[in-house]
Amino acid sequence: MAETSLHRTPLHALHLSLGAKMVEFAGYEMPVQYAAGIMTEHLHTRSKAGLFDVSHMGQARLEGEGAAAALETLVPGDIKSLAPGRMRYTLLTNATGGILDDLMVTAAGDHLFLVVNAGRKQQDFAHLERHLAGKAKLRRLADRALLALQGPAAASVLARLAPAAAGASFMSGAAHSIDGQPCFVTRSGYTGEDGFEISVPAEAAERLARRLLQEPEVLPVGLGARDSLRLEAGLCLYGHDIDEITTVIEADLAWTVQKRRRAEGGFPGAAVILRELAAGAARKRVGIRPEGRAPAREGTPIIALDGAPLGRITSGGFGPSADGPIAMGYVAASQAALGTPLKLMVRGTPRPARIEPLPFVPHRYHRG
Repeated sequence: MAETSLHRTPLHALHLSLGAKMVEFAGYEMPVQYAAGIMTEHLHTRSKAGLFDVSHMGQARLEGEGAAAALETLVPGDIKSLAPGRMRYTLLTNATGGILDDLMVTAAGDHLFLVVNAGRKQQDFAHLERHLAGKAKLRRLADRALLALQGPAAASVLARLAPAAAGASFMSGAAHSIDGQPCFVTRSGYTGEDGFEISVPAEAAERLARRLLQEPEVLPVGLGARDSLRLEAGLCLYGHDIDEITTVIEADLAWTVQKRRRAEGGFPGAAVILRELAAGAARKRVGIRPEGRAPAREGTPIIALDGAPLGRITSGGFGPSADGPIAMGYVAASQAALGTPLKLMVRGTPRPARIEPLPFVPHRYHRG
């Protein structure tokens, strides 16, 4: 590939050695697929285990005795009640109830471990530093890589290298040693499958990735399959399904606002979010199943059977495990009931579709 001004992760050389097709994503040169292809990588993750490079994501520590209380002034999630080692998916919100970003927060002993989206990390970190100055200290972890090992065989693979880490419960995190390398491991991911995310020093990332790839169940997986996996799982992609003008309730993420926060408020956009919790939002994110085999991509208009505009597709494509085209989008709340028939304007042609429950493929997180 020609010289580029794009950022590169610590696994860049490994991707090239594995024959990856590299593309631009969030300012980084990232693998979209390897020789096996997106379909094979997707199905392999659903049946065995896929290894993803997610080092472009933003990692940080939020330090200080009041870090949890301070963070609650910026998110609607209950952070103060997180027990040591527990983690939570939450949202940075704005004054109108819109979503600045979604992120993962882990109570990691004397600090909170944060993971934010690649395309928003500079804005997120600046936002946190600006609003939490004097309350908590943000330390960016630019010297760390992040690997995601996902799929039903992920735990058995990790058990060979780090038995204690493999025994963790879903949505928990702790320091572990994997094949002799100190890491911070969470049992989490964004595929709908059981799996782990492994934060490791950048200089050790390639060796650890190669070690994981030596296990017979593990295949390298690129961004193409990562996107189809998260879409099948009904999970939002920032900048597509959620953004600054989409409220938490419109996005069908009311579950991220825990009971105490609903009672107390005290986060940006609380008035809007709590009002919509009580009265409902004007529109809603829904799952959509197009009929036939033609996928409906992002931006596709959604219309009622009588031709009235209803909204637009925000994520769409082919679901290999769902065995057909799938999509998510926003429609008027009055038209959001499961089973509602509608039409999608695919390349100028109205095609039939219907509202379907999310996720399209059942989640298989480890709950034991």
